[in-house]
Amino acid sequence: MTKTLPALAIHGGAGTVPAHQLDNESRAAYHEGLRTALRAGWKLLHAGAPALDAVMAAVKALEDDTLFNAGRGAVLTSAGRPEMDAAIMRGSDRAAGAVAGICGPRNPVEAARLVMEQSGHVLMMGKGAEAFLREVGMEFLPASYFETARRRAALELELARRASGAPDIRTDADRHGTVGAVARDVNGGLAAATSTGGYTAKRPGRVGDAPVIGAGTFADDASCAVSCTGSGEVFIRYTASAELAARVRLGREKLDEAASRLIAELGARDGEGGMITVGAEGAPVLVFNCSGMYRGYTDEEGVLWTAIHREAYLRGN
Repeated sequence: MTKTLPALAIHGGAGTVPAHQLDNESRAAYHEGLRTALRAGWKLLHAGAPALDAVMAAVKALEDDTLFNAGRGAVLTSAGRPEMDAAIMRGSDRAAGAVAGICGPRNPVEAARLVMEQSGHVLMMGKGAEAFLREVGMEFLPASYFETARRRAALELELARRASGAPDIRTDADRHGTVGAVARDVNGGLAAATSTGGYTAKRPGRVGDAPVIGAGTFADDASCAVSCTGSGEVFIRYTASAELAARVRLGREKLDEAASRLIAELGARDGEGGMITVGAEGAPVLVFNCSGMYRGYTDEEGVLWTAIHREAYLRGN
């Protein structure tokens, strides 16, 4: 079998802290968090592991980092509890698994993979999903593990604003927050994974695009793997990730051009955010239509490149 050059890209969410408000220490921490995730995924790809394993490893690293809105450090609902969504998909056979509105598993993306591999279903939610995950032996952690002082303060500030009737002056950094990864392995297999806590003070039970296959997450070896971040409701209505794959597979559009056009179209429809994608060949594509997107990729030599706003990528190792 002919070997393919592996590829990996990640995002830590569209909607970033404004550049003028991001101090050097915080900036360095975000870059290192992205590099940690890239290292976790690239180590597996470089060793010949499937793309599915690589995207899960990268997303788990981001879920464990409290800087990002997924897993530990996820935002809180208006009821003061984290409710997390995640999905994972393999491009060779379109096998997929997703969870929505759960709290307990340390890594929601791992829960999504268990749904894919052991439940016979694609998407499970809430208490039913949690019961299944306990049945298959997944460890549950208390809600306090996921909550951070930063997220509690953000919730209290937003609830106070709503109670006062003050206008909504939140930035896109306050409204979004998702992590994701896409990868191509040495055998040409594609995979995607996405995980999120949603947005601060969301209504309990709200589900965004991340766990919706074809909206926030999609993978098909015949086209591309995609992970999205941004205005979930808009990305769902326009089936953002499946739309991109269709433009590549059926419309014969080039991946970079199709992604750039699609994210611009979504922006014109109030779909603020971004997406990362990789195809059967070539470098990953990372696009967004807002102030920034925490993001990174590895080149063919395994060099790590990360960025936050619209500046040049920083090289890392």
